[in-house]
Amino acid sequence: MQPRIDELIRLAKGAGKILKDGFGKQHDIKMKGVIDLVTEVDKQAEDHIITKIRNMHPGDMITGEESGTHNGSSTAGQWLVDPLDGTLNYAHGLPIFSVSIAYAQKGQVMLGVVYDPMQDECFSAVRGQGAFLNERRLQVSAVDKLVGAMLCTGFPYDVHTTEENNLNYFSHFVRKSQAVRRLGSAALDLCYVAAGRLDGFWELQLNAWDIAAGMLLVEEAGGVVTDMFGKPIVLEPPYSIVASTPALHPQMMEVIAES
Repeated sequence: MQPRIDELIRLAKGAGKILKDGFGKQHDIKMKGVIDLVTEVDKQAEDHIITKIRNMHPGDMITGEESGTHNGSSTAGQWLVDPLDGTLNYAHGLPIFSVSIAYAQKGQVMLGVVYDPMQDECFSAVRGQGAFLNERRLQVSAVDKLVGAMLCTGFPYDVHTTEENNLNYFSHFVRKSQAVRRLGSAALDLCYVAAGRLDGFWELQLNAWDIAAGMLLVEEAGGVVTDMFGKPIVLEPPYSIVASTPALHPQMMEVIAES
C-alpha cells in the first residue's frame, strides 16, 4: 500500500532533527573517495529512516545512500533515501544540506519530500497533486531567457580525474546565463527550481536518491526534467539531469549540445 505524504514528512523531519542536533559538533569522518566523505550522523539519520519504514511498510524495498538496498517483495514499492544530501557542507559547518526521501512504484516516483532542517523548510510533492513548501503551493519561475536566468550545478566526486567533469558545461553556461551557483545539495537545488528561486539546474553522475524527490517537485511545480539528451529520466543509472522552466529547457539543451 502506498504511504501517505505525511509519513514521508515525519520521517524527513525526524532525520532532520538528528542532523540539526549534530550540526557544528566534532564528527567521525570517513572517506569514501578522495573528496567524498561520510559522517556518523549520515548513518544515524539513515538508520532512523530505515527503521521507521521497516516498521510501517515491512515489504517495501529501501535503497539508502549509506546502507545500500534492503530488498522487499517483488510487487512492493521502493523507497529512495538520502539521509544527508550535502555531507561536505555539513562536515565543514556550512548550513546548506537536506534530507531527501522518495517513494516509487514500478519505477515512477509517486511521493517526494526534501527537508532543510536549518531553515525548517519542508518541500513535498504527490504526483498529480502539486508541489509545496510547507503549506504554500510552488510554481517554477516565469524566466524565459537564458541571459536572465540564475542556474545551479554541481561537480562529480571524481572531478579531479574524469573527463566528464562538467567544467565544459559550466564554462558555457556562465557565459550564456545571468549567473551560475554551486550550493552543494542537488536535492535542494531541485527544490529551489521548483520554488522559483533558481531558474534551472543541471548536473552529471548523480544517484537516484539525490534526485528522485527533487525531480518530482520540479515536475509538480510546472517545470521540465530530463536527462542530458532531453529524454525522460528513469530510475536506472547513470543519472544526469537538466531541470528548468519549460521556456528555458530547450535553451539549456542547446548550450549542452554546443559544449
